[in-house]
Amino acid sequence: MQTALEIDVNVEDPDWASALSGIERCVERAARAAAAGAEGSIVILLTDDETVRDLNARFRSKDRPTNVLSFPGADMPMPGAAPHLGDIVLAYGVCAGEAVSQSKSLTNHLTHLVVHGVLHLLGRDHETDPEAEAMEAEEKAILAALGIADPYVLIDDH
Repeated sequence: MQTALEIDVNVEDPDWASALSGIERCVERAARAAAAGAEGSIVILLTDDETVRDLNARFRSKDRPTNVLSFPGADMPMPGAAPHLGDIVLAYGVCAGEAVSQSKSLTNHLTHLVVHGVLHLLGRDHETDPEAEAMEAEEKAILAALGIADPYVLIDDH
């Protein structure tokens, strides 16, 4: 029996849609792969750097944009409702710039960041070396199943 996972993708910055065809499908595929077996809902917001900068400043006291932010859902779901696992917010400019500097396609980089964000919503973290190693291994396995190479290997352009 398959569990129900509801994913709501909101494209707020049109640069995301113009840069990637089928962006909603790409994001949903990454989120479903990372959340395999989970039940609940996830909201993914594809927005601009300024929006992410504002959220990062307000919730993490870091006044700069970052590639991805994850906001876990409430511990107490509404009675009778599937839990809201949380929200993931991605900044177009930061993500696009990273993809270029790391010689990766924006699609593959976005897929990795969505997987990373969903794993955070599911309680994974990378604060300690053992946590980071475990989370990276999980990301690599999920991405490999999606046909995406290890995102932690930088391409040498020499």
